[in-house]
Amino acid sequence: MLLKIHPLNPSTRQINKVVECLRDGGVIIYPTDTIYGLGCDINKPKAVDRVAKIKGIRKDKTNFSFICYDLSHLAYYTRPVNNSTFKLMKSHFPGPYTFILNASNSVPKIFRSKKKTVGIRIPNNNIPRDIVRELGNPILTTSIHDEDELLEYTTDPELIYEKFKDIVDIVIDGGYGGNIASTIINCTSEEPVLIREGLGKLLIVNS
Repeated sequence: MLLKIHPLNPSTRQINKVVECLRDGGVIIYPTDTIYGLGCDINKPKAVDRVAKIKGIRKDKTNFSFICYDLSHLAYYTRPVNNSTFKLMKSHFPGPYTFILNASNSVPKIFRSKKKTVGIRIPNNNIPRDIVRELGNPILTTSIHDEDELLEYTTDPELIYEKFKDIVDIVIDGGYGGNIASTIINCTSEEPVLIREGLGKLLIVNS
């Protein structure tokens, strides 16, 4: 299904349709503030298996990230962070960033790789955040890559739908996506480490 949702003012009815799909173990493709993402409810192991199969990756070798509504999810899914890390995240979210944090035992076992970390995203896009808010827990996010050698990420949701319509349950059309991924910052130790410079610019916040 190709489902159009207004990016600035998402329809509650349409958001609930997506949430119902996720609760049933569905897999969706959705817009963020960077590129389109592929994901599912983090509490649905079979859906996570589908995502891994679509991407052609091994779950135990991959660092998946979670899309959260706000920082309130940190206390449940991650281990306590220091004050400077919290300030850093607060100053950059919502935005095009992924913060790598130490995972808590509340993270579903299917995501607990040997690294015991989890990526946290709070995108500046109402569609995925509203989905998470209505769902009541984070959704998995991983990027949609394009097979074109010149274009790393597909930006047109209708082209994404044509490619994935037979292997996912819903493709959300929230307008054209970007082709630059999020900036990744590792905050598992005392000092933040820039892993990948993407769309977001990292601003160091004084403690």
